[in-house]
Amino acid sequence: MEDNKVASQGKLPIDSAVTEENGSQSPSDRSLTPSGLRERRRNGLTKDVESDNEEEETKLKRNLKNRHLQMIAIGGTIGTGLFISSGTALAEAGPAGSLIAYAFVGSIVYSVMCSLGEMATYIPIPGAFTSYAARLVDPSLGFAMGWIYWFNWASTYAVELTASGMIIQYWNDQLSIAIFIGVFWVVISAVNFLPVGFYGELEFWFSITKVLTVLGFMIFAICIDAGVGKQGYIGFKYWHDPGAFAPYLITSNESVGKFVGFWAVLIQAGFSYQGTELVGVAAGETENPQKTVPSAIRKTFIRILVFFVLTIFFIGLLVPYTNPDLASGAENASASPMVIAANLAGVKVLPSLINAVLLTVVLSAANSNVYSGSRVLLGLAQEGFAPSVFGWVTRRGVPYVSVAFTALFGLLGFMNVSESGTTVFNWLVNISSVAGFICWTSINASHIAFMKAMKARGLSRDTLPYKAIWQPWLAWYGLFFNILIIFTQGFTAWIPTFNVSDFWVAYICPVLFVILYVGHKAWYRTRFVRPIEADLDTGRPPYTTWESSNPKDGWVRRIWDSIMG
Repeated sequence: MEDNKVASQGKLPIDSAVTEENGSQSPSDRSLTPSGLRERRRNGLTKDVESDNEEEETKLKRNLKNRHLQMIAIGGTIGTGLFISSGTALAEAGPAGSLIAYAFVGSIVYSVMCSLGEMATYIPIPGAFTSYAARLVDPSLGFAMGWIYWFNWASTYAVELTASGMIIQYWNDQLSIAIFIGVFWVVISAVNFLPVGFYGELEFWFSITKVLTVLGFMIFAICIDAGVGKQGYIGFKYWHDPGAFAPYLITSNESVGKFVGFWAVLIQAGFSYQGTELVGVAAGETENPQKTVPSAIRKTFIRILVFFVLTIFFIGLLVPYTNPDLASGAENASASPMVIAANLAGVKVLPSLINAVLLTVVLSAANSNVYSGSRVLLGLAQEGFAPSVFGWVTRRGVPYVSVAFTALFGLLGFMNVSESGTTVFNWLVNISSVAGFICWTSINASHIAFMKAMKARGLSRDTLPYKAIWQPWLAWYGLFFNILIIFTQGFTAWIPTFNVSDFWVAYICPVLFVILYVGHKAWYRTRFVRPIEADLDTGRPPYTTWESSNPKDGWVRRIWDSIMG
């Protein structure tokens, strides 16, 4: 009753540490509190290098503002997956198949974001995914998921740097991509050694560019579909010929082939949505996260609808899935379905414009790769899952060792300069291809454990700063389908006959995850966290305040705010 009374006043109490009958904390709970972490450091997992006062001065700074977080929530998802990979999705599943696939994965992402939002506002800490999994489910899960997720961002940094060089080659193919890999590596890495406000400001303007491009394409698509281009009125022409669904791999049974196309696109859709969870990473450096994070999470649904589902819908109206340019494999504007649509409509100026936007897209992604990777590595160090040196932070709030180590992996992009290194590089890319789904699975599982921990303490969901709809059932929905997609995403390795190479390309990441998890559990003999022992206190603010929003602006402003923040 007292908890509810305090919550009704806009404040949340700090729960006292859970005690056993003798009044002391249980071993599992104690190991996850600040004193427990220091004990683990003394035991060699990590070690303190500064006094408590110095740690207070050298922690991360909450310098990301609301507008930064809102744009990170948008810009973290709009990338090459939407601008280029959506063309492959259209070729494999057709306009209706790809639309359903993106909408379906979008619903999974929404379940993940609702789960993350409730935890990130209650305990806003850096390296959130790793910490939540370790505190609430199993320390070994936090260890394995954290390192897989970090490697995803570190290796993707090299991918984005390589893509930047290939995009510039669209204008001059005589230039070596090595030049631009080196130049952009220096620039992006240097930016991440600056205070987090610089990252937020840069990402804000990157995201503005991407958002305006997508909105501009939608206006363009409506005009072309209505008959402005040289093709005349299009309407739903391509949904009838060649069709709404594309058969993929299987030609003997058209219905099965169409379902295979739909299911094959799920991983591509997941790749397009990766980065949505960056809100949780940034929560540890955001001003008033109990207010700004819920605002970003609530608008996830409409952003998924506007920036992904509608974009895929318009692409399917303007480009037939049989167009050979959709599956060309190029990384520049020539493979973008937006450019293909412009070429079919006879608009000549758009390819160079889209290519310039693509350069902005990959640089934005590269910037986020280093930022998120370094914060995840910092979180691993703070939990004792990485050497303590990765937890060192400057007085300006920059985890400089984690930034440097993550940035070094961008140099793997130079492997693409030689033919011999391309194969190894592609394997590194494939290792991280399904890491996003593993992360999302962990977030859903952590939220289910979070709900059980709150119930064990007698805490009502009404005490949460952000209370999502349909929980915890939404978390179970996301958990089930994330696991299903992880296990089935490599099914094409059996079509038409089993291919060993394709099998390992598809499942190397889950295999590495299992090795990390089992290895850590066998070495440290960890156990699953009991709900009553889960640490819900470390890292929580003394109290949480938030304001009721009752906007009095006009309907136009409210629509704009719900999309843009």
